[in-house]
Amino acid sequence: MSSQDRSVSSFKDKIRSSWPYTLAVAIIVFMSLWIRILPSDNVLLPGGIVKFTTNDAWYHMRTLKVLLENYPHRMFFNPMTNYPNGSYIHFGPLFDQIMAITSLFLGMGHPSSHLVDTVGAYFPAVLGALTVIPVYYIGKYLGGHKTGILAAILIAFAPGEFLSRSMIGFTDHHVAESLFSTLFMMFFMLALISAKERKLRFEDVFNKKFSVLKEPFIYSVLAGAMYSAYQLCWPGGSLFLFIVLVYAMFQYILDNFRNESSDYLGFTGVVTCLASTILILPFVHPDMGFSLYYYSWFHVVTAIGAMAGFAALSLIEREFKRKKMRAYYYPLLILGAGILGLIIIKIASPPLYSLIIHAPSTVFEIQKGGPSTIEEASSMFYRGGVFTLSKAFSNFTTMGFLASLLGMLVLAANLFRRPKPQELLVLVWSFLILLAIYGQIRFAYYYSINVSILSAYLGGLLLETVKWSELDQKFKSSVKSPADIPKALKLVKIEQVFAVLLIVVFLIYPVYGSAIPDTKMVYGQPIQPWEEACTWLSSNTPDPGMNYNAVYEAPKDGEMFQYPDTAYGVMSWWDYGHYIETIGHRMPNANPFQAGVGGRRVSINETNQPGATTFLTAPSEEEASAVLEAIDPRPEKAGARYIMSDARMATDIFISIATWTLDTNGYYQAYWIGKEYRSLPATRYFNSMEARLHTLDGNGLKQYRMIHETEAYQTSELLYKQVYNRFHGGKLPEVYTGYVKVFEYVKGANITGTASPNESVKINTTILTNQGRTFEYSQSTTADSQGRYEFTVPYSTEGPIAGQTQFDTAPSGPYVLSYGDTTKEVKVSEEAVLKGEEIKV
Repeated sequence: MSSQDRSVSSFKDKIRSSWPYTLAVAIIVFMSLWIRILPSDNVLLPGGIVKFTTNDAWYHMRTLKVLLENYPHRMFFNPMTNYPNGSYIHFGPLFDQIMAITSLFLGMGHPSSHLVDTVGAYFPAVLGALTVIPVYYIGKYLGGHKTGILAAILIAFAPGEFLSRSMIGFTDHHVAESLFSTLFMMFFMLALISAKERKLRFEDVFNKKFSVLKEPFIYSVLAGAMYSAYQLCWPGGSLFLFIVLVYAMFQYILDNFRNESSDYLGFTGVVTCLASTILILPFVHPDMGFSLYYYSWFHVVTAIGAMAGFAALSLIEREFKRKKMRAYYYPLLILGAGILGLIIIKIASPPLYSLIIHAPSTVFEIQKGGPSTIEEASSMFYRGGVFTLSKAFSNFTTMGFLASLLGMLVLAANLFRRPKPQELLVLVWSFLILLAIYGQIRFAYYYSINVSILSAYLGGLLLETVKWSELDQKFKSSVKSPADIPKALKLVKIEQVFAVLLIVVFLIYPVYGSAIPDTKMVYGQPIQPWEEACTWLSSNTPDPGMNYNAVYEAPKDGEMFQYPDTAYGVMSWWDYGHYIETIGHRMPNANPFQAGVGGRRVSINETNQPGATTFLTAPSEEEASAVLEAIDPRPEKAGARYIMSDARMATDIFISIATWTLDTNGYYQAYWIGKEYRSLPATRYFNSMEARLHTLDGNGLKQYRMIHETEAYQTSELLYKQVYNRFHGGKLPEVYTGYVKVFEYVKGANITGTASPNESVKINTTILTNQGRTFEYSQSTTADSQGRYEFTVPYSTEGPIAGQTQFDTAPSGPYVLSYGDTTKEVKVSEEAVLKGEEIKV
C-alpha cells in the first residue's frame, strides 16, 4: 500500500470513528435550540408583533435598524438618549452587524421590519445553541470524547444567567460574548496542544519549517480572530486577555521548573495577540483616549503589550536555560518586570496606568452605593451583606456548582504531577471567572461554561475509573452493523451502568430540571402599561425635531451636542430610558447604561449631581425644578419637559433610587403593626418629588400636571396611601391608580387677586383622568398685608392647543377660588399655562 493509500485509509478511519460524536453534537445543538425557543409564543405575538424580553434588547434592535437604514454606517453616538448630552454607544458593532447581514440575506437586500424583528428575536437562541460546539471540543481535549459529549449536554441545558440570556427575545450581546470567548479559549487551547505536540521552537520560524508551524499558526490566528470578535461584541473583552496572561505566567513558571521549553506558548501568544491587534485596530476611536468601555487605544495597547509580554517571557526563559540559572529566580524576575512595566506606564501615560490599575476592580470587587442596586452588577455570593450560596445553586444547580469547585481542586492537584497546558488553562480560566461572579452576578453566563466543562471532567474521570475506554474500544470492534448492538450490550458491566446513572441523576437531570421552569418565566417586555404610556407619548407630545433613524456625528471634545430648539427630555428612572426612546421616540434623561442618573458615587460629602435620582428624591417642588433647570446648561431650556413615573418607582424600588444619592436615612421608619415592627414610608418619603407626583397625584404642585395615566394595577400603592392617611393626616382615596403616570413640567398660569389682608385663600378643581378617575387638585395661601394673593397653577381648563401636548387628563370644570364668604370661578387657557401669563381675578 502506498503512502497516499495509507493517508486516504487513515482519513476514512477518522471519519468512521468520529461520525457518531459529530451526530451526537448535532443532536445536542438542536436540543439546545429547542429549549431556547420554547417560550416563542410569549415573544412572537399574533399580528406580527415581536416583544423583546429586556430593555437592552430594545436598544440593540434600535441600533440594528439604524444600521440597516444607513448601511453600512452604524450609530456610534446617539443624541436621542441621555438628553441633553447624548451617549456614546459602548455596544460592540459585531453583534448588530451579524444580525444585519442575516436580515439583508434573508430579505434579499430589503428586509421588512417584521423580518428584522424576527431575526433579532431568534438570534440569541441560535448563538446559545452554537456554544455547544466549542464546549464539546474543550471537553474533548481535556478528557476525551466522553467528557466533550457530557460537557455539550450540560451547557445545552445549563440554567440561570446563561440560559436566560440566550433565550428567544433576549437580543443582547451577552450570549455572543459567551460564544466568542469560548471559541477563543478553544482555539487558543488547540494552538497550545498543537504547538507543544510538534515541539515547536522559535528556530522553526526562522528556518521556515512550515510543516511544524502550519497548524499552530492557523489555530493561533483563529484564536486572535475569535478574541477580536469577542471584543467587538463587548469592549470589556480585555477580561479574557487578562485570563490568558495570568495562565501564561503560571505556564512559563511551571515549564521553567520542569526544564521544558515554552517556545510553543510564546509563539501561540505572539501570533494570537498580533492577529487580534490587526483586527481590532480599524474599530478604534482615537478621540476616546484610553477607555475600557469604548473602542479606544487601550484595546490596542493592551494587545500589543500582551504580545510583547509573551515575547519577553520567552526570551527571558531561553536566557535562563542558556545560563543555567536557578528556576526559582524566574517568577521573581517576572514580578520585577511587571512592576517595572507599571512604573514605565505610569510615567509615560498616567491615564493608561490608572485604567490598568482600576480595571480589575470593575469586575472582581463587589459594587457599592448606587451600582449595588443594579441586579446584574450585584455579587453572586452576597445579598444584603450576608454570604449565601442560594444564587450560585440556582444558577448552576447545587451539584453543578459543587462539581465545578471539586473539578478545580482535581486540576490543581494535577499541578504536582505533569499537567497538560489545557488543564492549567481551564483551571486558571475557571478560577478567575469564579472571582468575577463574586463581584458581579452577570458573569454567571461565563461561569456556566466552566461549570459544564468541569462537571463533565469529573464525570469523565468517573467513567475512566470504571474502564469506559475499554468498553468503547470493544464496541467499536464488535459493532459492524445495527444487528450487532444487542450482542454488544452484553459487554457492559454493572459498575459502568451505575456510573452512567450517577452522571444522569447528579449532573444531567438537575440542569434539565432547572432549565425547563426557567423557560416558563420568559415574557416579552415592556409590560403593557409602559408600552401604552410610551405609545401615547409618541402620539400626543410635540415632535422634538430629531431624525430618529439618522446617524449623528459626535460633538467635539468639550462641546455639547447642538439640539434644535424644539428638543426636550423626558425624566424617569434609568430602567425605562430605552422604552421611552425606542417605543416613545422621545429623549430620556437617564437610561439603562446609568447615564443621566446624577447623585453621588463615593462619598456623602460629594456634590449631589443633577439627574434622575436627584430629581426624584428632591424634598420640595422648588428643589426638583432646580434640578431640571440644572440638567440643561442653557438658561432658556429645562432638562426635561415630561416626567414618567410608575408604581414601582413610587414603592418597591424607591429606596434603590435614593441609594444613588448615598443618603437613604429617614425615608422609612419602623411602626408597630399588629404583633411586629414594619418598615413603612415616613415623612421624608412623602416629601420626595416621586411621592408628590405618583402617590399624591401631583396635588398642590405649581408647575407639574398629570396629563395621562394608564390602567391601574394592584401594587404596594394602596399600602402607602393607608400609611399616609393613618400616620400623616392624609385624606387620600384608598384606591389603586394608574400604574404609569405622565406629567408635564410647565411655567404655570399666575392667578392673582385681592382679599382681606392676611385672609386664607384656597383654589381647587376636580381633575378627570383618561381612565375616568377623579381627584382633587388644590392649593391654599394667605393674602399679604395689602390683601394680595397669587397662585401658580399647572392645569388648563380650556383643553389642549395644536402643536402642544394633547393631554387627556384635565380639570372637569373651572378652578374654584374661595376666601371668606366669596367664591369665584376661574378659567385658565393653555397659552397662559405654557407662557406663565398672569390672570387677574
